[in-house]
Amino acid sequence: MRQLLWLAAGCVGACLSVGCASIAATAATAPPATDTKPPAGFEKAVVLWPKGAPGALGTSDGDVPKLFVYPATGAGPHPAVIVMPGGGYLHLAIEKEGGEEARWLNAHGVTAFVLEYRLGPRYHFPSPMLDGARAVRYVRSHAEELGVEKDKIGLWGFSAGGHLAGYLAVVNDAGKSGAADPIDRVSDRPDFAIVSYGRFTMDTTIPRKTNMEGLLGDHPTMAMMDAVSVVKLVTKNTSPCFIFSTTADQTVNSLNATEFYDALKRAGVPAELHIFERGQHGVGMAQGMKGSPELAIYPTLLANWMEMHGWMAQD
Repeated sequence: MRQLLWLAAGCVGACLSVGCASIAATAATAPPATDTKPPAGFEKAVVLWPKGAPGALGTSDGDVPKLFVYPATGAGPHPAVIVMPGGGYLHLAIEKEGGEEARWLNAHGVTAFVLEYRLGPRYHFPSPMLDGARAVRYVRSHAEELGVEKDKIGLWGFSAGGHLAGYLAVVNDAGKSGAADPIDRVSDRPDFAIVSYGRFTMDTTIPRKTNMEGLLGDHPTMAMMDAVSVVKLVTKNTSPCFIFSTTADQTVNSLNATEFYDALKRAGVPAELHIFERGQHGVGMAQGMKGSPELAIYPTLLANWMEMHGWMAQD
């Protein structure tokens, strides 16, 4: 993730070189920030950059990336999962694809965090990626305080959040030992990633409805799309992944899931793939789905995978 920090620093530096008036003008002419109502049941909210996020254009709620904290009960330390809601990088389904999952994780002895990351059209790449990387570093650097195991920190993303989680699983670094900010001294590599109906490839042969304009802006070039195409970035260091999708998804084709699995398999990365026949896009935890009762098994399959790897205590 260090390359993203350099990119962000370069953007900030370019703004500084033309003076504060230009920064103010940029903030004034940018679209308004997208504010998000918090999920239910969190204990506290943590601002990831108390002095302002890299490239921030203001100080309203949508300009301030944060973590909503859901501590697990009982003796710790506990495994941890950062949940990343979807919404096309334009809004956040923060309760259906955040709060519900955090409470389920708590019920299984896992400390959970829900990430509110910056959104388009006000913010584009790499802002959400910087926010996600910072979230992993924050939890890892505060592991003792939070009562979590610093080598059992995972991500769980849905749709755009699934793309974000997948991206962070493939693009990460060990941290910078001499960084002034102690948070930047630790790794942003997640120990595992759970990705639900995410976009992982921009292959033109796979049907798609958008070109990720929420992340890349209007009319992105193929080079821009390739830069965030997760399957092109997989290496042997990619985090182990659990992949969930449905054949009936008309928003994000399930070929994204199989392409990602194939890339992981070729790189020798542990991976588990589940594609159900029925189920529309955005099923969340997939409980009580009218017409698709078979999807209800999804959390059980996920729990089995997490237990197998030691990322969730066995019942």
